[in-house]
Amino acid sequence: MKDLHSFGWYAARVSPHLPKEAFKPVPTRLFGGLAYFLVALAGIFSVSLFNLPFWANTLIAMAIGLCFAGMCFLGHEILHGTVVRKPFLRDFLGGVAFSSIGIGPKLWRKWHNMTHHVHTQHEHNDPDTWSTAEFISKRPLLAFFFRQPNFIRMIGYIIFLTFNFTLHSTRMFFVFFKEFKPNKQPLVLLELLLPWATWIVLLFVVGPVKWVFIFLIPAAIANFIMSSYIATNHNLNPQMEVNDPLANSLSVTVPKWVNVLHFNFSYHTEHHLFPAMSSKYYPLVKEKIKEFWPERYHEMPMSRAMLILLKTPRPYLKEDELVDMFNGKVYSVLGKGLNPEKVESHKKLNLKQVLLPSKK
Repeated sequence: MKDLHSFGWYAARVSPHLPKEAFKPVPTRLFGGLAYFLVALAGIFSVSLFNLPFWANTLIAMAIGLCFAGMCFLGHEILHGTVVRKPFLRDFLGGVAFSSIGIGPKLWRKWHNMTHHVHTQHEHNDPDTWSTAEFISKRPLLAFFFRQPNFIRMIGYIIFLTFNFTLHSTRMFFVFFKEFKPNKQPLVLLELLLPWATWIVLLFVVGPVKWVFIFLIPAAIANFIMSSYIATNHNLNPQMEVNDPLANSLSVTVPKWVNVLHFNFSYHTEHHLFPAMSSKYYPLVKEKIKEFWPERYHEMPMSRAMLILLKTPRPYLKEDELVDMFNGKVYSVLGKGLNPEKVESHKKLNLKQVLLPSKK
């Protein structure tokens, strides 16, 4: 624990080496969001108003999905206050950006900004960290899935990513709703229901077939893109009591044009050092991290991180180990022995005796 530091400790040492403008909002980011919004709107109108062939509807649905994902990345920035600072404008724009996923701005800030960022990878306090095998073993449906062979779990996991973000955000509503003051709860509920009401009304207006192309497929694409980044951000890192972003976060590398389209979301360790900084300046933060603490910084290509996610189990045996509940194989996490170049288990447990004593 002695070599772990809070994000504030790192930020205090990096901040003096950054330009002053790095700590100011960057409203010009909204132009990218406007482009996504207009393209998505054009696609929705095209599918709704014209009887296009299947292939054309499919291509348009893919384009809408990419726009939905891009808007979500921008929504994430907006609700951190890095684009605009006025609360009403911030929440309005953030709500529009997240409307394809059905996330309200007030819920997002309580769940993501105030909880996930403060308690990143804490076993009990981070709502986004993966569960332990002990927790999963006590829930029959989850335990049944995780006791399947890896090939089955891989297919299930890929499918899961197409709706994970929407499912998890809905669950977070029920987790955090009671924490809002009674006079704020109606607005929080409205922020959840309004996007869904819009999409449901659209279903009856255009019919189920066209609705699949203007919402269902695009939402699945946006979910997959967002969830893939989120999974690589932390799921290969250890759980821990100290919120050390160099230990509990992973930055992935993608082509520069992808970083442009996704508002530099790949710079995730940098984001956890400076969540209130525009991602426009994260390359500068990365330079300083690699200058000061090169041996502690975790980064790898996005494709490799995704492949490792598919090769390793998700349940934590303990804070620095993942366990396969099908065969008992145990894998290390980043910084604790996991070799991205050669993923393999380092021990094997007797599940019946050690991990799942209640299983008969």
